[in-house]
Amino acid sequence: MPPHLRPALRHLLWLSHRFSYLDLTTPRHTEVTGGSSGIGKCIAIECYKQGAFITLVARNEDKLLQAKKEIEKHSINDKQVVLCISVDVSQDYSQVENVIKQAQEKLGPVDMLVNCAGMSLSGKFEDLEVSTFERLMSVNYLGSVYPSRAVITTMKERRVGRIVFVSSQAGQLGLFGFTAYSSSKFAIRGLAEALQMEVKPYNVYVTVAYPPDTDTPGFAEENKTKPLETRLISETVSVCKPEQVAKQIVKDAIQGNFNSSIGSDGYMLSSLTCGMAPVTSITEGLQQVVTMGLFRTIALFYLGSFDSIVRRCMMQRAKSEIADKTA
Repeated sequence: MPPHLRPALRHLLWLSHRFSYLDLTTPRHTEVTGGSSGIGKCIAIECYKQGAFITLVARNEDKLLQAKKEIEKHSINDKQVVLCISVDVSQDYSQVENVIKQAQEKLGPVDMLVNCAGMSLSGKFEDLEVSTFERLMSVNYLGSVYPSRAVITTMKERRVGRIVFVSSQAGQLGLFGFTAYSSSKFAIRGLAEALQMEVKPYNVYVTVAYPPDTDTPGFAEENKTKPLETRLISETVSVCKPEQVAKQIVKDAIQGNFNSSIGSDGYMLSSLTCGMAPVTSITEGLQQVVTMGLFRTIALFYLGSFDSIVRRCMMQRAKSEIADKTA
């Protein structure tokens, strides 16, 4: 065999045996940032149903306590605990590190960290304040860096762990109105890919979830300020239930899958944007190779329809401005 092919063969053999040691049984201690509502809360419920201890992290203490009561209804034994921590995970790393240390002292080392804290603000590039870009990068990106940095050393020492980054389909595809939001979500993927390469030898695995529009309080708030173009583009796909999204994310994380997507559109987007992302199995890699041409063709039609929406909205505005001037 030519020497230059040997590393590739070794990698394929590694993939073929990956599941012999990769699967993590239900994490004993799961920590969820942004866990007081939406997808984060549903992920916490899903893990709690499987017997995990839960640490919920969010800013609003009242919402945390309300979420705690909801989660506790799904216990499967009387030993389970839901711990609530009120902190802004995007502001002060030392504070984040301290509260996570306290949580681990109470409930044991974190087996799975789910970075779900995030927010979305939309608008035309020139209409958004510079502070909006700074705020979204702080919350969506640094709000995932800080908790991950706080748990990674212990995970590597124990040679077990899962870190989940909840991105968005807007972290795979840049859309009108999402110049600030998409950039902060795209950044998460770069972090995840680099981190996965560092921690894989320690049996620690990273999952990046790309949920579509999901029926959450955050999504409802986001819709209040969406530009018309963004809203019309979003309406081309259906809105998912947070419980459905959470179940898929937890399943993929426990199995050690790098990508977690929802539905046929999500699968297509993940295949189209896989690039140099890690694969879970030889089968996954082959599927990406085989479907790439077809999915790219479908994607071109989607992009054409999105461009058409933007042009129609621009023409409608121009007509309205003319009508106003002549009135």
